[in-house]
Amino acid sequence: MNGPATVPYGAWPSPITLDEVVAAGASLDHEVQVAVGPHGDETFWAERRPAEGGRVQVIRRRADGTTADLLPEGFSARTRVHEYGGGAWRVADGWLLFNNFEDHRLYRAPLDADGPGLAGDPEPITPASAVHHGLRYADLAVVGDFVIAVRELHHSAHTPPSEVVNEIVVLPLDGQGTEVVLVTGCDFVSSPRVSPDGAMLAWIEWDHPAMPWDATRACTGPLAVTHDNVSLGQVREIAGGPTESAIMPVWSPDGRLHLVSDRSGWWNIDASEPQTSAQMPRTELEADIGTPLWTFGMSRYAFLADGRIVFAAASGGLDRLGVVETDGTVTDLDLPYTEIESVTARSESAVFIGAGFDRESAVVEVPLPSPAAGVTVAGEPTVLRPSRDLGLDAAWFSIGRPISFPTGPDGERTAHALYYPPANAEAVAPDGELPPLIVLIHGGPTGMARARFDLSRQFWTSRGFALVDVNYGGSTGFGRAYRQLLDGQWGVVDVEDCIAAATHLADAGLADPERLCIRGGSAGGFTVLATLVASDAFAAGSSSYGIADLSVLAEETHKFESRYCDTMIGRYPEEKDVFDARSPIHHVDELSDPLIVFQGLDDEVVPPNQAEMIVDALRSKGVPVAYFPFEGEGHGWRRSETIVTALGAELAFYGRVLGFEPADELPDVDIANLPG
Repeated sequence: MNGPATVPYGAWPSPITLDEVVAAGASLDHEVQVAVGPHGDETFWAERRPAEGGRVQVIRRRADGTTADLLPEGFSARTRVHEYGGGAWRVADGWLLFNNFEDHRLYRAPLDADGPGLAGDPEPITPASAVHHGLRYADLAVVGDFVIAVRELHHSAHTPPSEVVNEIVVLPLDGQGTEVVLVTGCDFVSSPRVSPDGAMLAWIEWDHPAMPWDATRACTGPLAVTHDNVSLGQVREIAGGPTESAIMPVWSPDGRLHLVSDRSGWWNIDASEPQTSAQMPRTELEADIGTPLWTFGMSRYAFLADGRIVFAAASGGLDRLGVVETDGTVTDLDLPYTEIESVTARSESAVFIGAGFDRESAVVEVPLPSPAAGVTVAGEPTVLRPSRDLGLDAAWFSIGRPISFPTGPDGERTAHALYYPPANAEAVAPDGELPPLIVLIHGGPTGMARARFDLSRQFWTSRGFALVDVNYGGSTGFGRAYRQLLDGQWGVVDVEDCIAAATHLADAGLADPERLCIRGGSAGGFTVLATLVASDAFAAGSSSYGIADLSVLAEETHKFESRYCDTMIGRYPEEKDVFDARSPIHHVDELSDPLIVFQGLDDEVVPPNQAEMIVDALRSKGVPVAYFPFEGEGHGWRRSETIVTALGAELAFYGRVLGFEPADELPDVDIANLPG
């Protein structure tokens, strides 16, 4: 039998094709819900489908295991509240409620009691807006015959951020009535949650310049519900403040409000005392149960029927699942999942989206241990919505591992990352050759590297690239102090840590120091550009919808992020000199590395002029640059053709710049100023 072929790194043939990556793009959309149907427990989840134009479909799984898509053609359960959306759908009392992306009206549709799908067509329950996407809804809850929701109001097609209104409203479930505002006056609201008896409402609110991971207020108020009206009584602020992020309110079955608070330095679960509203810790872990509220509908803990809590917590960049027992002890579960989202529960089991370094995301149900019943270990997971069977041997896949490394001017800090070596079942590199390295930069920047199997990563590693996904200072999952390392230091700390990650692996003999690349999108795209300005260590870069001019970002971005820079850079325009000093567009003279740029032309978060400014400047300077604008795309790729074009173009770009011939058939890429 012949052994593996000897092929240069980057040119390895791979069965993980562009089409395979696109098929993997039919991804779970962060949210899972469970409900009791007429024939037993049911599970619902959402999928984002690039092959269907990026629409979000809701799937129903009945107790007998049958599944069905619920939304007819032309409907998509997606919302633009905060531009990042989430929380666009809810199942309650036999109804599917959802915000339809096309017209941004709330709809209701009856679930079929006997079949797997709907019993009727969706019907709107909110009025049409005279302004395109002028009324937006998210984070739905039901009380009696009414729907409670976060509403975002835009008075015109170009409403200034300061004039966009975010409120909590209530409206009749049948659409036969007007909306009534329950909560208003603050800049942002999130997470309206109704107590089990329908008597209380809890929610989160915050004001500029804070982001919800900086400072929030958790509030409650009594609800008065009649057959034709809902009103909110005296409001109490029960947690939060200028130095505390209190998020994710959840009512326990006995009506006690719980929150996730980082007042200890880590996002842990607190319980609110009913009479005094004092916060009593339910967990005291050096781990983050909370995650930044970039989107609505996020869930990291849930209650079992006996009052125990099942939760996900991040430590060292990896998630784990645990249970808070009735006596307060915490049981860690030995499960093969390193990324856990959308934690919910049935009476004695957890249901969540789980992934690992060796497995794609799947909807999973796990029977939980019950010490009171003598059961001390978790049961075998049942996969309710499986990931795809790729039909490939594990030898094709690179398994990530956490690494830590010194960083900062004097190496005084420690940063973290996930490292992926090249892996291929049929190819090896020539003796002595080191692999090219791609430094991945997550968005946010208050985000984190995803600790999961991702076919788009395997696309690179199976072709002979090493990858390092950097959790630079400012990332989530390492406590509040680590998250705050980016305060006043965006474009400094993240840049230092990305350079340190690349040089650490090069010094360890795990990467070719002459073929270091860096790629990122959104805030990660800014760090790409800022790193290429600050360092000559990199041979190439890739920026997707990245920020080139921070002043333009401060002046033109949407409401949710319009004051984000106050914390990470400074007040604008008072400290415009700092914005200019950090903006790559003002340092084009220091940019000399080849760059490929991708941009959605409908992007409301990072407007296209950001990409166009940097591309025009590099063309004028004579730096090799390629530009791919995409019609109909916003902040992130949703269409299959965009994903194929962007990934294929980036591989072709690296091949020409780094000097290898990819094994794939790829389109020509127009690279201005590239010799030869």
